[in-house]
Amino acid sequence: MRHTGLVALCLGSTVFLSACQKNSDAQVERALKDINVIDESNLNDVMLTVGDPNEAVAYFTKALQQNPERVDLMRGLAKSLVRAQKPTEAAAVWRQAADHPEGTSEDRVMLADALIRSNQWDEARAQLNQIPPTHESFDRYRLEAMVADADKNWKKADSFYEIAAGLTTKPAGVLNNWGFSKLTRGDSAGAEKLFSEALTYDPNLFTTKNNLVLARAAQRKYDLPVVRMTQTERAELLYSMALAAIKQGDVSVGKSLLQQAIDTHPQHFEAAVRSLEALDANVQT
Repeated sequence: MRHTGLVALCLGSTVFLSACQKNSDAQVERALKDINVIDESNLNDVMLTVGDPNEAVAYFTKALQQNPERVDLMRGLAKSLVRAQKPTEAAAVWRQAADHPEGTSEDRVMLADALIRSNQWDEARAQLNQIPPTHESFDRYRLEAMVADADKNWKKADSFYEIAAGLTTKPAGVLNNWGFSKLTRGDSAGAEKLFSEALTYDPNLFTTKNNLVLARAAQRKYDLPVVRMTQTERAELLYSMALAAIKQGDVSVGKSLLQQAIDTHPQHFEAAVRSLEALDANVQT
């Protein structure tokens, strides 16, 4: 009897050890799976930020082929396609994400963004109209402003630009766009104010500095604004101002500004030299 009990005990121990081993294996497998998810998430983030855009496209394309229903991979691929300057392809992927069961209103916003980048304004407008008014985001209002601008609905554009600027801690870009909108409408003073405000948030935006100079030149203010600039930037801004002055008929002012641009540039300023020579040749003839 003692032998029978011992055998039963040993068999019971074997079963118990086997069960423990299975539980242990399952726990290890789950832990490894969790680690893989974390590693994949980190790699996804890297691909979306510092990775080469084309490498990121290849990475997310392969990942999506292996997991075609994962909306996060769709978003990663679409963002990478935008970074790779392929907005039409990005729009197709954003459409899949927006129509996915786990798709969000922000996915549709990004679809509209890709459509605008690929010059599909009517479709972008249609996508924005599908987004409920309760969805309020910086990108949504930034795009709404751009569409209103394209429609020359200035009142609506101004309203959307103002809302968008208030929804971000980095409004320099949207303020620059708003200023450019004002400049194209002929509101040079309003544009100047917005460009100046944009530079208070990001003083390194050369495009905004150039736009500011053009807004001032349109008002015949032919002195450089008091903003931070390098010597090369100073020369290029003087050149932009010179061309604006000449276009407005202020030729003598333009010639003076061209000479200042040439004298200011730390290197040979070929474009300014050619413009001044052409101007002199026209005057002589």
